[in-house]
Amino acid sequence: MIVYSLAESSMTVASTIGFDLGSLKEGFWGLTIEGLTYGAIYALVAVGYTLVYGVLRLINFAHSEVFMLGMFGTYIGLLLLGFSPSGNAYNEGVVMTCVYLVIAALCGMAVSGGAAVGLEFVAYRPLRRRGAKPLAFLITAIGMSFVLQEFVHYILPKFPVEPQLGGSSGQPTIRLVEPVKEFTIFGAPVTNVTMIIIFSALILALGTDAMINQTRLGRGIRSVAQDPDAALLMGVSRDRIITVTFLIGGLLAGAAAMLYTLRVPTNIVYYGGFILGIKAFCAAVLGGIGNVRGALLGGLLLGVMENYGSVVFGNQWKDVVAFVLLILVLMFRPTGILGEKLGKARV
Repeated sequence: MIVYSLAESSMTVASTIGFDLGSLKEGFWGLTIEGLTYGAIYALVAVGYTLVYGVLRLINFAHSEVFMLGMFGTYIGLLLLGFSPSGNAYNEGVVMTCVYLVIAALCGMAVSGGAAVGLEFVAYRPLRRRGAKPLAFLITAIGMSFVLQEFVHYILPKFPVEPQLGGSSGQPTIRLVEPVKEFTIFGAPVTNVTMIIIFSALILALGTDAMINQTRLGRGIRSVAQDPDAALLMGVSRDRIITVTFLIGGLLAGAAAMLYTLRVPTNIVYYGGFILGIKAFCAAVLGGIGNVRGALLGGLLLGVMENYGSVVFGNQWKDVVAFVLLILVLMFRPTGILGEKLGKARV
């Protein structure tokens, strides 16, 4: 009976797996553009993972909740500006729309940046000063992830601005930009929302990479990543660099949160960062954790490949495709696609 049940379950699962290469071929360019849109968001969150890992050798699993707080920061900022939840897009002109997009991004970045710095100060710094083992940091990161989730779940229904905030469902929609086709690539439409997300993410990620490699602050981050003791002897404040690293990662997560809510305005929920955060971490590992350009490449690649997989195998297998891709890449290249630049710096 047990053998029969297992065999029956296996047949049921197998019957739900499609293999539709025709749809992939037919919608290839549209799927690619859509995948790059999500991949750009993954990339921005992945940069936060890779920066913290490069400096502290810490996998900050609570970074997904920093992203989630950025989504709520963006949303509450728009409520305070006078926007009300509605399915209709704001249509008072391009200039004012851009102004409100920037304000929304700054609100999200302020909340997520502050959350990231507070997380480092409250959870990780005491462990570091006591010389805790890496496992203690990892367990603390996982614990803080759940603490932040439940804190938001508890506090938002009590927030006076919008009584509908909180709960288990997505928040009412505030849509600033209505998707409008701007041009096509091989017949696939490219909307204004897609352009905003991809170009904003590229500018922020490449700007972070340039800052790391070409500024005095970047030299401090690279020196702490390479040899913390030598950096301290040269007058570099390790605590300050670590705080700044968390801040940069949090700011990027807040920007990613605004871009994500621009793409999916109804998906703001207290557990909304969990799966996306795991995918962003996979993107960082895929590209080579400790490498900013690797995080960017990994995010874009992951977004595209999971989109292809959702069409070939079925949408319910979308997340599975992303993780299988990670496993396959690490089997042949354990350091990720671009690897980790240990000789020069970990970031």
